[in-house]
Amino acid sequence: MSVDTAQQQVPVSRARLPLGVYLLAFSLFAMGSAEFLLAGVLPAIADDLQITLSSAGALISAFAAGVVVGGPPFAIMTLRWPRRTTLVATQAVFALAVASGLVTGSYGVLLATRFVCGLAYAGYWAVAAVTAVSLVPPDRTARASGVVVSGLSLAMIAGGPAGALLSHFTGWRSGFWGVVALTAVGAISSVLAMPATGSGPEPSVRRELRTMRRPQLWVVYTVTVLSTAAYMISFNYLAAFLTDVTGIPGVWVPGILALFGVGAFTGLSIGGRIADRRPFQALLAGALGILASSVLLALLARHALAVVPLVFLLGIAGFVLNPAIYGRVFTIASAAPTLAGATTVSAFQLGISLVPALAGVALNAGAGITSATWIGACLAAAIVPAALLDRRISRHRSQMTVNGAGSPG
Repeated sequence: MSVDTAQQQVPVSRARLPLGVYLLAFSLFAMGSAEFLLAGVLPAIADDLQITLSSAGALISAFAAGVVVGGPPFAIMTLRWPRRTTLVATQAVFALAVASGLVTGSYGVLLATRFVCGLAYAGYWAVAAVTAVSLVPPDRTARASGVVVSGLSLAMIAGGPAGALLSHFTGWRSGFWGVVALTAVGAISSVLAMPATGSGPEPSVRRELRTMRRPQLWVVYTVTVLSTAAYMISFNYLAAFLTDVTGIPGVWVPGILALFGVGAFTGLSIGGRIADRRPFQALLAGALGILASSVLLALLARHALAVVPLVFLLGIAGFVLNPAIYGRVFTIASAAPTLAGATTVSAFQLGISLVPALAGVALNAGAGITSATWIGACLAAAIVPAALLDRRISRHRSQMTVNGAGSPG
């Protein structure tokens, strides 16, 4: 990847990451809070708009659909734009879409604006990941990616719950107005403080599409989908698991869910520091950690003293993979990272979207809520051969490069 103006201060970036990386994380915190806030105010939205709870739940699906389908096309559309322009534009679209849904009071408009929010969110996340990588030396790409993604874990820990609390006292729209304000702050900060990064090599749609034909990239996407579904299936049904099986009073559930978020933030910090040097070890450690945590949750489900720390460990294991995933994607697609990065975002969201279907099959067949953790364990086990395949391909390519370099002519 070519070096832009911000990358030329390598000695400084080795001491600490540049400010731009943290601005990207803040903006993802602001935008991601809207995703985690919605689940906490669905009943209030249903009552206010006089719709069913399932109809209100479609707002979550609309956002997810926007993220899954929107990232790659948006990446191609903005390929020739300066990255800072793309970042600010996607934030502006996101903020305007949220505000439009709030002022109309129409369910149909709110549903459409949630889809638009998903499109803008996917576009921002993809370009933010590429921008973070462009701001640091090659040996710090995974750590920079980990810091950016940590904005989402902070949204899970603090942004969503704080917005839901605000909405509880002042109406469900208040939390989303807070998201609009924070997103605007992020956009203004990007204009004022984000380096005017270019788009790397001369942008080429053909090169981007050619890069996407590499089978190894799709192996990493498989790891992304499997790992995300593996920990999210346990997290999504954790409230019911804790109250119905473990017997923990409902008043403690929000704190335990927040503990998962603390674990996620810890996992990102650990993964960001090891993934640049040992990406495959990070992938395998995360997979085995999810597997072990999920199995132990199922086996020790009735013992609160075991379940609570296991929730924290599941958060660590689930998110320790994320910096390594981004590091692998940007290593494989170094010459054309924008579309590859956008597809990574879609793969994360696809993993989340698969959770209701996978859990629904088991629950509709009469299995108990602990079946969710067993499914998570099976998905985690499937990560291991995919990660090993990625490592094998990389070693084979490295060996071919060495042999090619050493051969005459």
